[in-house]
Amino acid sequence: MTDAFAGTGAPAYSVVVPTIGRPCLADCLRALAAAVGHPPEEVVVVDDRPDPTGELPLEAAGALRGRVRTLRSGGRGPAAARNAGWRTVGTPWTVFLDDDVQVLPSWSRLLAEDLKAADTDTGGIQGRLTVPLPEDRRPTDWERGTAGLEQAAWATADMAYRTAALAGVGGFDERFRRAFREDADLALRVREAGWTLRRGRRQTRHPVRPADRWVSVRAQRGNADDALMNRLHGRDWWTRAEAPRGRLPRHVLVTAAALVASACALTGRRRAAGVAGALWALGTAEFALARIGPGPRTRQEITTMLSTSVLIPPLAVGHWLHGRVRHRGAMPVGGRP
Repeated sequence: MTDAFAGTGAPAYSVVVPTIGRPCLADCLRALAAAVGHPPEEVVVVDDRPDPTGELPLEAAGALRGRVRTLRSGGRGPAAARNAGWRTVGTPWTVFLDDDVQVLPSWSRLLAEDLKAADTDTGGIQGRLTVPLPEDRRPTDWERGTAGLEQAAWATADMAYRTAALAGVGGFDERFRRAFREDADLALRVREAGWTLRRGRRQTRHPVRPADRWVSVRAQRGNADDALMNRLHGRDWWTRAEAPRGRLPRHVLVTAAALVASACALTGRRRAAGVAGALWALGTAEFALARIGPGPRTRQEITTMLSTSVLIPPLAVGHWLHGRVRHRGAMPVGGRP
């Protein structure tokens, strides 16, 4: 394959899109085809459905349809799907896009500028994500959480890596089975290998995908991935990965208060049970109000925040403890101590 394309003088690149067959894939491919200036040499769509049924909407790629090829990764998660994709490309750069993003029309032209500006030490260049929020009301808790991607560092929703840098560090760590922390882990390893990472100029829309009221409860599984990050990168990885610390320490205190209250009640220590129960109630109320305050404050949103604020702390702690046990002997990719 060539090192430059379409007379731009910019290095050639391939796009890798992992997907589980969501309808938004069509919008992603359609937007990619509409971007002008420096098109990808190929688009690798990695079908990560465990049991693929039905066709993927590849025709949405329009003028790029002839450059699209598909792979199957067997439902092993986005990290494994991205590995399956980049390991088959022959271009100097690999650009990862999630199937729920939409690049802007200027994306490929600005990507060409990003790639041309990269010095020999640059291993990765991040795109700028924008999350459209409702203009007629305050965003919900889920919408605000998605909007946090605008400030996320090295998010693979739109992230270009030198293919050589990926090969040098072994790609994504496939122990991260969810779309969570696998990008931070890769960024830390790429930096440790001597490469630099920077932010580019290209922009990509990341719409808020539909979700039910329990999505924040399911998201607590990511605490197990945080435990794996602690094991692989040390307790200061939050700072080095430019990741927000989150509320786990508070969740531990609230959960401990609930356990103490229950234990004291069972042993007849009513006063101690009352004090611990009050601390649990205060901690839970503070968490719920912190989520309700910035939101639309509709009846449905308030009900959802109250119910999930009770469930989230113990689930977060439980998943974190499970992750610590499961990954207690984990070693970084490559077996470094």
